[in-house]
Amino acid sequence: MFKRGCGLEFLLVLCGLELSWSCPRHCICYSAPSTVSCQAHNFLSVPEGIPPHSERIFLQNNKIHRLLRGHFSPTTVTLWIYSNNITYIEPSTFQGFTLLEELDLGDNRHLRTLSPETFHGLGRLHALHLYRCGLSALPNNIFQGLRNLQYLYLQDNHLEYLQDDIFIDLHNLSHLFLHGNRLWSLHQNTFRGLRALDRLLLHHNQLQWVDRLAFHDLKRLTTLYLFNNSLTELAGECLALLGALEYLRLNDNPWECDCKALSLWDWLKRFRGSTSSVGCVAPVELAGKDLKQLRKEDFPNCSGSESLHQSKTKSWAGTDKVSLKQEPQPAQPAQPPQTHPHQPHLTEQFPSSPSPLPQPPPAINGVQAGPGGSSGVVTPQRPGRSRNCTRQRNRDSKGKGPNEVHTSKEMADKEYSSPDFTGKYDHTSPDSSTTRRKHKCTPRTSVRPPSGVQQATNRGNAYWPLSFFSSTVGLLVLLSTGFILR
Repeated sequence: MFKRGCGLEFLLVLCGLELSWSCPRHCICYSAPSTVSCQAHNFLSVPEGIPPHSERIFLQNNKIHRLLRGHFSPTTVTLWIYSNNITYIEPSTFQGFTLLEELDLGDNRHLRTLSPETFHGLGRLHALHLYRCGLSALPNNIFQGLRNLQYLYLQDNHLEYLQDDIFIDLHNLSHLFLHGNRLWSLHQNTFRGLRALDRLLLHHNQLQWVDRLAFHDLKRLTTLYLFNNSLTELAGECLALLGALEYLRLNDNPWECDCKALSLWDWLKRFRGSTSSVGCVAPVELAGKDLKQLRKEDFPNCSGSESLHQSKTKSWAGTDKVSLKQEPQPAQPAQPPQTHPHQPHLTEQFPSSPSPLPQPPPAINGVQAGPGGSSGVVTPQRPGRSRNCTRQRNRDSKGKGPNEVHTSKEMADKEYSSPDFTGKYDHTSPDSSTTRRKHKCTPRTSVRPPSGVQQATNRGNAYWPLSFFSSTVGLLVLLSTGFILR
């Protein structure tokens, strides 16, 4: 007969099972995959005792101030630290994290600056969240080597400019969120290298000027949002480079519908995708009218202006070849040219803008109000595109309107379909219909462990996973039955 308390231990040893696992105080830990959830406990620093082989670490909604090297293990695959008080990240914090796929540092409003080396070496990173971090500038080479990155969230910061070639290594980036910043100009090489980009959100900025070649590498772009800026003109040649474009939003800009608008008017007449209204504010006789609805007779004294078709034939036919020739090899990306932040980078190969460059806007106190959280416009995936393996998650929203941005769940299957996880992305329709987003300030649903997993006590007690317990009970029943029959 088994001694009391010894039978269970004996069976566990026979099965090769460990008797305990460590878990930080106040946290929840479980395996398959190994996960540590320490969210919403007012931690002032990263808690001690995180198992060294943890794959998923959830530290959101705490008060953590600093991230230092040694806080996490290189085995980490998913790391959420959004909605904390992070002000400093040691440059080597994520050094050697070759397995990291998702890093969420969003909603750390006092982060403000990052070292250029912060994300170097994260070759498998799919999603990087830096929204609402108080960033006023991005250092050169901050995204160097992130060739597998697909989602980059930079919205609701204080960015005033983007230097040339800042995204040149992001060959697989499909979503770039830049709305809710203070950007006032886009240069011809701002987006160079983003040949896989599908969605570019630039609304709720202070854009006054866009170079004619600003989008010359965006051959696969399907969605472009430029609404709620300060644009008075936009060359039709600029949009003619976007051969895959399907959704365009230009409303809520002070458009001047004079001769400068003729090429844009010509392009809009030819475009077969979805566009918003383009409301004219000048000249006086056209104020309040939609540029798309104007007739050629509404542009008197503009006979000398070239049409979009003519200008494309003369000036822009060789754009692709020139761009390819000037782009450096991926293995050795070129250093961003040292130009003044508010002057476009012009080269001999590309003609300059036909209009004088406007002066930068005066400084303001705070970011211009935007729609809030992370959002993207998602259309059905086309055959042949690489499937994204990044989990979709609901973000917040402050404003709703005719330009709501849509994101669908592209990975509702596999492990990301588990009810243990709350979505962090927003959901509206691509034609700007109703939204189902939740406000960011509302506390998110906690990540719950599967049934049978116990929360660690203040003493850091160990737990037994449900599967081990079930196996043990079954073995005990079999042994007891055999003993009784004898």
